Amino acid sequence: MRGAQPDQPVAPVLTSLIRAGLTAMVIVCGLSLRWYGFPLGLPAFVVKYGGSLLWATMVFLLVGVVLPRLTRTQIAAIAVAIAVIVEFSRLVHTPWLDAFRLTAAGALLLGRIFSLWNLVAYLAGIVVGIWLDSRVARNRIQPQPNTLNS
Repeated sequence: MRGAQPDQPVAPVLTSLIRAGLTAMVIVCGLSLRWYGFPLGLPAFVVKYGGSLLWATMVFLLVGVVLPRLTRTQIAAIAVAIAVIVEFSRLVHTPWLDAFRLTAAGALLLGRIFSLWNLVAYLAGIVVGIWLDSRVARNRIQPQPNTLNS
C-alpha cells in the first residue's frame, strides 16, 4: 500500500525522536529564511511562501512526533486540518489575538494576513514533509550495502 507505514514499524519512540530532529532542522531553515532571506537578496515570494511551506512541513512532522503510530496519510490529514484552521483563523479579530499576532511568536506561528496562496504553500509543505519522512523511514528500514567488503 502506497504511503503506509511498514509492516514492522520502527519503535514509535525512535520514530518520534527522528521526526523531532527533522522538525528542529526545518525550524532552523524556516527561521533562517525569514531572518536572512531578504538580506541575502532572495525574492519576497521565496521568503514569504518558502516560510509558509516550511511551516506546514513543521506541522506535519510535529503531528508525527506526537502521534507516531499514525500512517503518513493520517498525519497529513491532521496537518492539513491544522493549516486550514490556522489560515482561516486570520479572519478572526479579537484584541488579544491581534495583540499576539503582532509579536514575533504570533507572526511565526499564526501569521497575520489571510491568503489562499498560503494554503497552496501549506499543501506543498505537507507533501515535502511526507517525502522527508518516507526518505528517512526507507533509510532506517532498508539495510545499507556494506561498501567496505565490495
